[in-house]
Amino acid sequence: MTPRYPLSGLRVLELGGLAPGPFCGLLLANWGATVLRIDRPGPSPTGDLLTSHKASIALDLKSTKSRTILLSLIPKADILIDPFRPGVLEKLDLDPQTVLLKANPELIVVRLTGFRRDGKYSTLAGHDINYLAVSGVLSLLGPRKAAPSPPQNLLADFAGGGLAAFSGVLLALIHRQASGQGQIVESNMVDGVSYLATFPRLLTKHHIGIGERGTNTFDGGCPYYMCYECKDKGKYMAVGSMEPQFYAELLQGLGIRPDGAVPGGLD
Repeated sequence: MTPRYPLSGLRVLELGGLAPGPFCGLLLANWGATVLRIDRPGPSPTGDLLTSHKASIALDLKSTKSRTILLSLIPKADILIDPFRPGVLEKLDLDPQTVLLKANPELIVVRLTGFRRDGKYSTLAGHDINYLAVSGVLSLLGPRKAAPSPPQNLLADFAGGGLAAFSGVLLALIHRQASGQGQIVESNMVDGVSYLATFPRLLTKHHIGIGERGTNTFDGGCPYYMCYECKDKGKYMAVGSMEPQFYAELLQGLGIRPDGAVPGGLD
């Protein structure tokens, strides 16, 4: 029997963008939604890697004919993913409030930006590292007495961006089920990644996270919560023995006496 995924039957229009927008579309597709990606016309297919389980068409939204095609799809759509900077859809005469929701009052439009839509950086371009920096989260990452180090583009693009937007869509679907009304879901990567860092920021007021970067329990300053290079060079082992019973097993396995390990033990 073919499993029925929870988002089966939903129709999504994904305006082609980079990283967070396509990831939001991928999550929707993976849970059963039918996703149609709308790319810009070009000599070759999109180079995006996040296209699994999606269909695609090419439309030049600066063209009246292409906009007419897009608008013909809106009444049958459930979700539209807007990955553009503030003002782009409005300049294309595709204002979500006055055009798209008017054409389909049940439509959910998720608008995903990097910086806040109404902030002082709203018109600026940026990448994951810039959103991390503005959020303040970048300052928490990296080794001691060195420059902050971003973990690829996982945090702002994918966690604080695409995944946060996906969560917003799910909440809007619940609201629509009760009210029958669609809505505009505003999401930005600065606020998304800042929210993700709630716990690490709270730890800066706690004894296990009050030190400078790279000296705390979870950021590389703790010998029983760290990565170690193995004898076969280039490979590493991750150690996370936080609880007393696991710490005791770690010492036993290494043949180390408790009083010869970490001064103060697990304090």
